[in-house]
Formats: sequence, C-alpha cells, structure tokens
Amino acid sequence: MGVTILLPGVLRADAGGASRLTGEPGELRAVLDAVAREFPLLERRVRDERGAIRRYVNVYVNGEPAGLETPVPDGAEVQVLPSVAGG
Repeated sequence: MGVTILLPGVLRADAGGASRLTGEPGELRAVLDAVAREFPLLERRVRDERGAIRRYVNVYVNGEPAGLETPVPDGAEVQVLPSVAGG
C-alpha cells in the first residue's frame, strides 16, 4: 500500500509537477529523507540545512500535526503545507 504525500500547488514544481508522491511507512524523518533523495529542490523548501522542518511549513499525518519523529503507518496520508501570508 505505502504512504501518500500530498503537495499543494505551490510545491508541485519542485516535485516534477506531481500533486502526490508515494513513499514507504516509517518515521516522518525517513519519509522526508526518501523524498529529498528524489526531489532535492522540494527538500530545500520543506526542511532547513539541519534537516528540521522549516518554521513556516506545517506537516500533517492523517490530518494530525506531525514532527520528524511521528510514525507514518502504511496507508497514511502526509500533507505538506507551507504557511500562506496575507492580510
């Protein structure tokens, strides 16, 4: 089954235009590491040089806020959402 990573329009260009990526279950850190190997430009938008999720990016696993140590089970959806500025 695997894991589905959902990307908003603003990040799709850095993932070859894909709105969905697939990955393997594990800790969120490992899921993002696998994405980084395939899409290094996307990695720079999501995580900083130390590998931490950038402060303006929110990540959710099955609709719940997630951190790098969050387990991502088989069949889960991971949403990566950069904050939107506006007034």
